[in-house]
Amino acid sequence: MASVVAIDWSGREKGAEEAIWLAHVAEGELRRLENGWTRGGVVDEALAIAREHGDTTIGLDFAFSFPRWYVDERGWGSGREVWEAMREEAETLLRGCEPPFWGRSTPRPAGVEMLRETEKPLGAKSVFQIGGAGAVGTGSLRGMQHLATLAGEGCSIWPFDPPGGPRVVEIYPRLLTGTVNKSRHRARVAYLREHFGQLADRWRERAAGSEDAFDAAISALRMASHADELARLERAPVGSAGRLEGEIWRPVA
Repeated sequence: MASVVAIDWSGREKGAEEAIWLAHVAEGELRRLENGWTRGGVVDEALAIAREHGDTTIGLDFAFSFPRWYVDERGWGSGREVWEAMREEAETLLRGCEPPFWGRSTPRPAGVEMLRETEKPLGAKSVFQIGGAGAVGTGSLRGMQHLATLAGEGCSIWPFDPPGGPRVVEIYPRLLTGTVNKSRHRARVAYLREHFGQLADRWRERAAGSEDAFDAAISALRMASHADELARLERAPVGSAGRLEGEIWRPVA
């Protein structure tokens, strides 16, 4: 049976280890739910799990690229070029916060497409927002460079690469949890009891312990329940938005 790893990411400059959680589901059961890694460390751990378990899908909670117009403007011709560029440029872009980036001292630019095609129907935040409530840009810019590492280790980054394994997909936890007030501990506990009553008490307690742990655990469990769909994922067609922008994986049913 397929193995699934879900990582709830963090873009924090300091203290990211507290917020980064890894969940591992194998043979349909939650096996691990832990935090305490750096960004590089948790990627290494996910790779180690994939090597040990074989057919593994790794879900990462950050944007895998930028809107297509920005990719074109920068002259990047593939996802890998984007990720390699972020190895060199991510911190510079974050410090400068120059348009189209915004959210610190820079206001949101007018007349600029903020979202990738995959984000538009979901109400997701823009990768260009690197400050303020709900900002996802910091984590994404600090995450993309690790996609280059994963690709270099033989992973297939969906939908940029041909099918293969281990496969890596972009996830959006809100899409996988559905409606829940996850900021409230009581709501997290009730959700876990309703939807995952089979979980052992120790896993339920740990998953309910924080929003980050909750997102990682639910994402891994939902992904595992759709393992067949994940195994059938195909590369985005040449010329499509997904080939340069990436795509958020969502269950078919």
